[in-house]
Amino acid sequence: MAESVSGFLNDIRAVAPLFLAAAVAFYIVVEQLTYHRKKGPLPGAPLVVPFFGSVVRLIRDPTGYWDALAALAKESGQGLATDYFLGRFVVFVRDTELTHRVLSNVRPDAFQFIGHPFGKKLFGEHNFIYLFGDEHKDLRRRMAPNFTPRALSTYVAIQQRVIVAHIRRWLDRQSDVDGGERRAFQIRDPCRYMNLETSQTVFVGPYMTEEARRRFERDYDQFNVGVMAVPVDLPGFAFRRAKEGVARLARLLAGCVAQSKARMRAGGEPECLVDYWMQDTVREVDEAAADGLPPPAHTSDAEIGAYLFDFLYAAQDASTSSLCWAVSALDAHPDVLARVRAEVAAVWSPDSGEPISPEQVVELRYTQAVAREVVRYRPPATLVPHIAGQPFQLTEGYTVPKGTIVFPSVYESSFQGFQDADAFDPDRFFSEARREDVAFKRNFLPFGAGPHQCVGQRYALNHLVLFMALFVSLVDFRRDTKKGCDDLVYIPTIAPKDGCTVYLKQRCANFPSF
Repeated sequence: MAESVSGFLNDIRAVAPLFLAAAVAFYIVVEQLTYHRKKGPLPGAPLVVPFFGSVVRLIRDPTGYWDALAALAKESGQGLATDYFLGRFVVFVRDTELTHRVLSNVRPDAFQFIGHPFGKKLFGEHNFIYLFGDEHKDLRRRMAPNFTPRALSTYVAIQQRVIVAHIRRWLDRQSDVDGGERRAFQIRDPCRYMNLETSQTVFVGPYMTEEARRRFERDYDQFNVGVMAVPVDLPGFAFRRAKEGVARLARLLAGCVAQSKARMRAGGEPECLVDYWMQDTVREVDEAAADGLPPPAHTSDAEIGAYLFDFLYAAQDASTSSLCWAVSALDAHPDVLARVRAEVAAVWSPDSGEPISPEQVVELRYTQAVAREVVRYRPPATLVPHIAGQPFQLTEGYTVPKGTIVFPSVYESSFQGFQDADAFDPDRFFSEARREDVAFKRNFLPFGAGPHQCVGQRYALNHLVLFMALFVSLVDFRRDTKKGCDDLVYIPTIAPKDGCTVYLKQRCANFPSF
C-alpha cells in the first residue's frame, strides 16, 4: 500500500510541471483571444505580453508610449487605438468628437472617470471624481461658492503674496555665483513647492500650522511617487506608501474643515476657499438638525477633507506644469514676452506697494490669452482615463467592452482644428478677427468637458496670469537652452525635460512688499 501511494505521488510530481505548463499555455491563449475579441477592427498590437502587456514601456518611456498610440490612431483613420497592460484592455481616443462622446457620457451604464488606472485604491472612496448623476450635481452646487467673483477676488491677494515670496527666494538662490557667473537652476520643483504653499493658503488658510504643512509636503511627495509607480498594494511599495499618505492628508484636511465650520458658525468672514464652502454648509447642517433631520449628504468633515485633497491634487501638479511651460514659451517668443510686460506695466508697477487688483487682472486681456494658449499648447493633464461600466457603442463600427480603460487625449485635441496648431500663438485667443476660442471651442479641452469639467478652471487661469504678470515684472530670465530641453516628460503631468532650467536676475528697482 505504501509503495502504491508513493508511486502515485511520484507520478503526480512527474506530471505536475506538464499540467502547470498546460495551464499557463491555456491562460496565454485565452488572454490573446480575449484581447483580439475586444480589439475588434481597431488598430493595436497583434500579440501582447501575458498579463503585463505594455506596462514596462509605459513606465520607462510614457512620452514615447502615448505618442506611438496617437500615431497609430491617426494612421488608422479611426481616431482610436488599442493596447493592454496589467490584465486590462485599453482604448486610446485621439479624435476630438469621440473624446467629447466619452466625457459627456459619465454615468453608471456608460463611462466612469477614474483619474488613474487604479485610482479608487489610491484616492479612497470619498472622492469627487467618482461621483455622477444627481449626487455629483449636488456636490458641484455646494462647491459653487468657492469660485464666485467675490471668492476669486479674495484669493488674488493671497496668491500674489506667496508668488512674490517665492520669487524672492529664487533670486536669493541666484545670488550664489561661481566664477562670476550666475548658476542656472531648475524651477520645476520650486514652482511645485510654491504652488503647494499657494494651494494650502488659498484652500485652508489659517487652519494649517507650519508643522502640518511640513507633514503635508512629505506625504504629498510620497503620493506623487506612488502615482507613477507600479501599483503593487503591499507594504514597502511606493503605491502603498502613496495610498497611506493620501489617507493622512485627507484626515489633516478634515481637521481644517472642522475649524472652518466652527469659525463660520461664529460669524467669521471668509478668508479662504474652505470658508466660502462652509458658509452655506453649516447653515444647511444646522437647519437640518433643528428639524430633527440627519445632516445633508457631502457635509461631514471626512468627506469634505477628501474633496479638498481632490482640489489640491488638481491644482498642484497641473499648475506646476503650466507655470513651467509659460516660462519656456515666454523665453522662446520674445515678442510675446514684450507684449505681456508692456500690458502689465500699463496697469501695475512693483513700486506701487499694492498687489495687482482683481480689476487690473481683468484688464490683462493679452496675458489672459497667453495663459489660454499655454494650456492649449501644453495641457498639463494630457489624458483623462475612464472605465467602461457597461458595453458602449462609441462609433458605428465599434462598441467599447465593459471594463475597458478608455484614455481620451485632450493633448491630441489641442492640435486639431486650430489654425497652425503646432505654433505657439496667443493671438488665436486675443484677436477679434480670429476668435479661435469660439471657432474651435470643442478642441479646447485642457479643463475637460461634460459633467466633470474642471470646476476650478477660472482659479487656475487666474493663477497662471498672476504668476506671469509678476514673474516678467520682477525678473529678467533666460532659459539654459540645450537640445531636447523642452521634450515632454510625465511626472505625472507633463513638464519640460530639463525641469525648466533658467538664469534669473532682479529686474525691478524695488521688490514689492504687500
